[in-house]
Amino acid sequence: MSRRKLVIAIDGPAASGKSTTARLAAEALGYLHIDTGAMYRAVTLAVIREGVDTLDVDAIGKLVARIRVEERQSAAGRRVFLNDEDVTDALRTPEITRTVSAVAAQPVVRSAMVGEQRRMGADGGVVLEGRDIGTVVFPDADLKFFLIAGIEARARRRLRDLDAIGERPDVDRLREEIEERDRLDSTRSASPLRRADGAILLDTSNLTIPEQVDVVVRAARHLETKET
Repeated sequence: MSRRKLVIAIDGPAASGKSTTARLAAEALGYLHIDTGAMYRAVTLAVIREGVDTLDVDAIGKLVARIRVEERQSAAGRRVFLNDEDVTDALRTPEITRTVSAVAAQPVVRSAMVGEQRRMGADGGVVLEGRDIGTVVFPDADLKFFLIAGIEARARRRLRDLDAIGERPDVDRLREEIEERDRLDSTRSASPLRRADGAILLDTSNLTIPEQVDVVVRAARHLETKET
């Protein structure tokens, strides 16, 4: 029996488990994993490098028009490129984390990145993660999930991520930054964070990584062979 190539959307707030779940589910299904948040981080890296004010809409628009952000698969996994430079390992710094919401909120940035995301996912066989996949990028996605987790669980995850790159932030400050990120992402005018219609709600607070990945993979495999 032939299998359909699905478009799977995984949305949710920072540190809810989107990246790990999307990456491992894509591997299990043989799909392409597209981390849309990493694309916005790459734009933010360009903004920081060039000293552009995050409130200067014109300057950001000009910057976006002359840069290229791509995700490519390699033997080392998914890599993010900014003008052909592999910037994957430079995207998780505290400075970018603090700045990315302001940059991603700019309509000109979202328009450019959404166009690229739609191009990459046009033929299906993709798992996309972000904050507006099921609402804006692919509102007709075959399968939608909205991941959530308690603030303590999310702070612990972010702490582990930063520790892995040699950063040792204060836990209380991490909580405040996550809550502020939630506020900014949920209240922006362009593509605010919200649960898409029909999205399956998945609370990952007390789930192991294999458990949360299994939820996505089981639902996808059932749908792949379902007659339309």
